[in-house]
Order: sequence, then structure tokens, then C-alpha cells
Amino acid sequence: MSGKNYLDLMQFFEGYVRNYRRLNLTGDHNRSMMTNREIDYFANLGEMLGFDSFVEDSKFDKIKNRSRPMDLAWWRWDSLGDMEHYDHLALHLERENSFNKDLDTIDKLFSETENEYIPHNVIGIQTLNSNEKIEELNKVVKGRNSCQQSKVLMVYRYPDVEKELERVSAYLFTPRKADVAKHAVCKRDDFGYWFMCFEKEYKFYEAKTAKKEVQLL
Repeated sequence: MSGKNYLDLMQFFEGYVRNYRRLNLTGDHNRSMMTNREIDYFANLGEMLGFDSFVEDSKFDKIKNRSRPMDLAWWRWDSLGDMEHYDHLALHLERENSFNKDLDTIDKLFSETENEYIPHNVIGIQTLNSNEKIEELNKVVKGRNSCQQSKVLMVYRYPDVEKELERVSAYLFTPRKADVAKHAVCKRDDFGYWFMCFEKEYKFYEAKTAKKEVQLL
């Protein structure tokens, strides 16, 4: 056993998809504002689950010999144990909207650091310009995690030009367990607000809409 406390990260992804419309994001919001809303969502989730959430929390990188802030950290407090220190870093989350910073995001999630800053769980949410690099990035993640042994959820968001929407693919990596993947879509509704739903739901909606159109002919 690794001794780590793994969380149900895929369930967190399902909640992220179901609640995305509640972030009230429109086409008028820039990437920075979208990133902040998403980080705030997970910060609030952490607090509701009993963790202490910190945005831009410091984390020392031994290789770079400097601190590199985490977009979001969940710290676990053990009220029955040491009253002066946190029990462990439960989650390190990074949200990156720049296409060319995908490897940097992974590097931050799996940086060589002090033992107490090694996260038990990590979530990386990365915007890409296509799905072509996903397999390559996942190989890098699994390679880096072979030492860290965290439970990992990588979420990639990329455009589908033909369908005029964005795809959201989530991959769960747990040490010594089979990988799991789930897929969703993200698009704007009739009022311009971004929402998400799972791919199967969207396909069902498309089929239902197509059937109605045929009936009207």
C-alpha cells in the first residue's frame, strides 16, 4: 500500500461537468476569468469537503531551486493529531488555458519537492488546440507519476470545429489500477452561456433532434 489517501477524482469530474453552467461563463469572459471561476469552483468544493483550500499556495521545486505556486491546494487537517501542522497535501490542482504550457503544467504537478508537499491527488485541467497531443501527454504523466504515486485526473479541453463545440476528455490514473476515461462536450447555449454535458447525453440529444427534423419534413 502507498499510504496515500486517494479521493474519488472522477466523481469530482462528473460534478464539474454537471455544474459548469453555474459558473455563469459567457463568450464575453476571457481565458483568465474562466480560469479563475474554475479554480474558485474547486476551492469551494474543497472547503465543503472539509479541506483547507489555498489559491496560489507556495510549493518549493528542488530542481528549479525556487517556489512555484500551486493554482490550488487542498490541505488535510487532522484535529486528533499534530495541531501545528497539516496532515498532508490532499490535492494539487493546476488549470492552464495556454496551449503551449501543457508540459509546464505537468511539470508543476509532479515537481520534485519536500515530502510534505507531495500531493496524494492531482488534477490538471489543460486547454489544447486539438486532441493530437493527448496520448503523448498522458505518457508523460504516467512516467512522472511512477515516482510520485499520486492519484491523477487529467482533463483536456479542445475544439471540435466540425461540430462547433469543444470536447472535454478526462483520464484517471491510479497506481496499480486500470486507467479510466470519460468524455464530455462544452458549448454555449442559446443565451451565450457555456455548459457541459457528457458525450453520450449529447449524442442522444442529437439523435432526438434529428428525428424531430425528419418528422417535420
